[in-house]
Amino acid sequence: MSANQKSIGEMLAATVPMARTLNLQFSETTPETAVVTLPDQSEYHNHVGGPHAGAMFTLGESASGAIVLAAFGEQLSRAVPLAVSAEIAYRKLARGPVTATATLGRPAAEVIAELDAGGRPEFPVSVAIRRGDGAVTGEMTVVWTLRPGG
Repeated sequence: MSANQKSIGEMLAATVPMARTLNLQFSETTPETAVVTLPDQSEYHNHVGGPHAGAMFTLGESASGAIVLAAFGEQLSRAVPLAVSAEIAYRKLARGPVTATATLGRPAAEVIAELDAGGRPEFPVSVAIRRGDGAVTGEMTVVWTLRPGG
């Protein structure tokens, strides 16, 4: 893990109490991909013994936030990243640790160009949540914006 990857995970754990509470593990944070794991923890299980839907939502949203910070961290002095909306679909029963992989839905350069032009860009982040055997247990889209003004 690079120092940048570690600092994004540490930053999220320090500023987002739920990420810290759920013991999320940030294993990859680049402008192209963020990978975050929710360990198997019985205190966050649902009635069928898997991770609670709220914990899975927090996992996916946290992965999306990690990629936003990795892609647009240099813009923080002039814009605040904010989640605008989120949708999640639960596809299969999740058991054990689950891992969320987030990908940016628009090129970062395009988003920054819109910000440079005085706009308030919006962009989607797609997230796939997988259990240990690779099966997709959830899919999520979080729409983010960079609100000018830092």
